[in-house]
Amino acid sequence: MAGMTGRIFAAGLACGLAGAARAETMSELYEKAKAEKTLHLYGAGPAQNYEGLARDFEKQFPELKVAITGGYSNELNAKIEAQAKAKAFEADMAVFQTVQDFVKWKKDGILAAFRPEGFETLDPNFRDADGAFVALYVSTISYAYNTKEIAAADVPKSALDFLAPRFRGKLITAYPHDDDATLYLFHTLMRKHGDDFATRYMAQQPQFIQGHLGVARAVAAGTALATFDATVSTLGGLKRAGQPIDFAFSESDPTPVFFVTAGIFGGAPHPNAARLYLTWLLAKEQQQRSGFFSPRNDVPPPAGLKPLASYNIANGYRDFVTNETLLAGLRKKFEALTGPVTNAGGVR
Repeated sequence: MAGMTGRIFAAGLACGLAGAARAETMSELYEKAKAEKTLHLYGAGPAQNYEGLARDFEKQFPELKVAITGGYSNELNAKIEAQAKAKAFEADMAVFQTVQDFVKWKKDGILAAFRPEGFETLDPNFRDADGAFVALYVSTISYAYNTKEIAAADVPKSALDFLAPRFRGKLITAYPHDDDATLYLFHTLMRKHGDDFATRYMAQQPQFIQGHLGVARAVAAGTALATFDATVSTLGGLKRAGQPIDFAFSESDPTPVFFVTAGIFGGAPHPNAARLYLTWLLAKEQQQRSGFFSPRNDVPPPAGLKPLASYNIANGYRDFVTNETLLAGLRKKFEALTGPVTNAGGVR
């Protein structure tokens, strides 16, 4: 199996490199994809997170339909691994936050090499050099605070400020051992402020929840006053909706950067539809309206934000999540501190 899939990837890689001089346009890919009629996307998180883009895509390319399977990434990963073993893929492509899955899949030879239009504009930190996978969206982890309860002048300047007595029982983050981005955040803070930072934080009696949407909603609702674990893209939607929430970047601590990754499987039943969809997602028009930082260097930052390079960022996410020994130790540490994950009801 490993040898065969390796040869499949090598062949796909050769084709990808051969075609690197001129990527196919969306019109050219659409002509090929029409006969396939369908695209099946596996997306980590609720399927509804992907519905809006899928319907927009169908409007632009009306002879194609997008089927979406959502769920926890580890459960979808198991399905993908089983499909690869059986050499019978249902999934054409995957969109996960867990870039380590794509790194492994590339090693296993089950990803197709594909360099879409605009590939050369992608920052090298946010793409595989061979085109096996790319970042679709880039996000930062910033502070968030309830604007009814905290004045802008009183927002913490450092993670250490969240240890003040006024925040006891009023803080929230995602479970670190359940969310790799949050785990990367705590790892970054522990490197800056010492290994005992996590223990000192726990003395504040914080809340833990699954997912950054729940974190932002809690701050906006006032059930938590603040967090240092907010994704700007998530809280931005609440802010635009008039909720009393705003964000702030640390003046002293590095701001962690993570990203959502996409890749196409070498055994995809609808390869041209998948190539078209990935090309469409990475096009400037889609990237400019995403609400995220773009992996493209020719797309401006979201409204109200500076270019990513203007901030003091921690940009070692890929290396962090592919260090299995480090991750295992940190997950064990935080599960001991917070207890097991309490699921409030499915994928949200």
